[in-house]
Amino acid sequence: MSKDLNAMLESPLHAFDLPARVATPTAQNRVVLSELGNMGYIVLRGKADDEAFMQAVAGVLGQALPTQPMTVLSTAAGVVLWVSPDEWLLVCKRSTRDSLLAALTAAVQDLFAQVVDNSGGLTAMRLSGPDHMLLLRQMGPYDYESLAVGRCASTVVSKTGLTVARTDEAGVVLVFRRSFADYTWRLLERTALPYRMCITSPAQCADPVFTPLFETV
Repeated sequence: MSKDLNAMLESPLHAFDLPARVATPTAQNRVVLSELGNMGYIVLRGKADDEAFMQAVAGVLGQALPTQPMTVLSTAAGVVLWVSPDEWLLVCKRSTRDSLLAALTAAVQDLFAQVVDNSGGLTAMRLSGPDHMLLLRQMGPYDYESLAVGRCASTVVSKTGLTVARTDEAGVVLVFRRSFADYTWRLLERTALPYRMCITSPAQCADPVFTPLFETV
């Protein structure tokens, strides 16, 4: 995608004008949120015991797809999230999405596999701060404290679903459907009121794995 076309992409949270609300976190802000909008999302489907499929994908990504449940794997192409025994989600830079999509599609074209661009269907946010785990605990039934660094989990929060990826001790990345972005944001904002939520830039709320994939235009 060209830079001109990329600049036309609109955040699913544009109605909340988050850029105008950006501030520098202080000690009083127990929860910090930053939008990681307009990254690339590619769904990979195939059998983990299919050697041809695994090798074909590894040839594009530079590493084999993870087979251990709930794994978050950083590759040269982007971040791979284990979704199920036969499904993975590749999160990449928006500028590299088209080339990766073409390369992966070509690599598995003669195999029992599927490569689907879901960039228009998903978005993400970085959640950090001293009380980010308390906030998550209030929002859903999953035992988030048991989620180790390098692991992810798909769960239900109120009336929507999201994937929580834990990449360091300081915070997590939430991946959710763009069509539920408005609902998800309102839920986050309301639940975070007691924690003096601060909205900040990706650089000030940096995630070691996902933030490098976010490109400003």
